[in-house]
Amino acid sequence: MKHLLLLIEAKRADRPSYMSGLSMKGFDVDSVSTGSEALKKLTTIEPKAVIVDAASMRTSGTRICNALRKVLKEIPIILIVASDQMDVDPDCADEILRLPFTMQKLLNRLKPYMAMNQNKKLVVGTIELDLKQRWVHCDGKRTRLTPRLFILMETFMRRPGEVLQRDELFKKLWETDYLGDTRSLDVHISWLRQAIEADPRRPRYIKTERGVGYRLEVEKPKRPTKSEKS
Repeated sequence: MKHLLLLIEAKRADRPSYMSGLSMKGFDVDSVSTGSEALKKLTTIEPKAVIVDAASMRTSGTRICNALRKVLKEIPIILIVASDQMDVDPDCADEILRLPFTMQKLLNRLKPYMAMNQNKKLVVGTIELDLKQRWVHCDGKRTRLTPRLFILMETFMRRPGEVLQRDELFKKLWETDYLGDTRSLDVHISWLRQAIEADPRRPRYIKTERGVGYRLEVEKPKRPTKSEKS
């Protein structure tokens, strides 16, 4: 079954549409050119995610995303903005991508949301996160996370394989632009490792990128050997 996406983008001759690329990757895509058309469309469809290409409309996308959020309580919104767009509300969308970026990066941001099932769980590799009850399951371990650890775990799982900078994580957890003693972030990383790692001192999933931040490493499933196939 294909996942349905709603794409909001202006048709412009000077830049390509994302519709063809997403369709080629196996998505069903409904496309509209304005926020008002999107709101009307949402009365008849329920997409897995909404992509707002604000760069194609030469806006920040904040007003459109805020209008969509009033209707979309749980459906994720991915906002695309120009590299020089400064007046973007960081809380108006679930993900914000600045141009330029590759189609693969857009797919990587979409993938965790597509893994959410009807029980409101986020699944990445062998890690499963209950978005309602804050339980995390990993390699036989089951732990209920504190609110702050839950935010941290969800942030990693929505951007697997991507190095998340320390400042970005600190601002997200403590909801402040003040970067004081960020060692408290290291403490929370340690607690999260204790929740999911078999050996927190030798982490398999949450890797440290020295001088930069942290990354959630998701192992790819092993391909069967010739003997296993036979």
